[in-house]
Amino acid sequence: MLPRVLRACGNLAPKTAGLRQQALRPLLCPVQQRCFSLTSAAKVAKDLAAEISHEKEQYQQAKEIKKFIDSTDFKLVEAEGDVNMHLEREIDGKLVKVEWQLTSPFDPTADVEGEEGGQEYEATDFCITLENKSGAGVSFYCSTQTGEDHRYVIGNVKSFASKEEKESVSSYNGPEFEDIDEKLQESLDELLAEAGVNAELCDFIDATALDK
Repeated sequence: MLPRVLRACGNLAPKTAGLRQQALRPLLCPVQQRCFSLTSAAKVAKDLAAEISHEKEQYQQAKEIKKFIDSTDFKLVEAEGDVNMHLEREIDGKLVKVEWQLTSPFDPTADVEGEEGGQEYEATDFCITLENKSGAGVSFYCSTQTGEDHRYVIGNVKSFASKEEKESVSSYNGPEFEDIDEKLQESLDELLAEAGVNAELCDFIDATALDK
């Protein structure tokens, strides 16, 4: 009986080893087989270069951008690859700063079931800050809108006494503009007009938000 048992166990040994070899075989494959194809990478680089070249050839800067830059005292500040942009100027010792971000030109309602885009205009949110040298000032949280007489609407109005209070994420953002007394609303509108906030500025904000 013993030899038969030994023979039976001996017959199992090669099979078990074979299973181990099969399990380990994927781990023993050459490294280059697990890497992406260099040919595919080269094709991606070539197609990407062609797309960039096409975009540069087709690019036309919106006329509102150059027109505004050529006719204003505002200085445009932006960095390559940064979504943030802002304009700044100094009036009577106060810094006027207008900040906004780029917006996506993608319209999720476009080309749905053969229909054209349903959203013809997308408002751009922006913030106007008037600040004196001591760090005190006021910020207006606004957004552009269509129209000719008044191209923007004001949301909240926040006053601050220092730079720390202005930049604090937990500080009060101020009351809704519509909740303020009408006379104060008129005064604040006049203040923004004197600071250079007008239809041309809003056109520029909308244009650069899409252009970038």
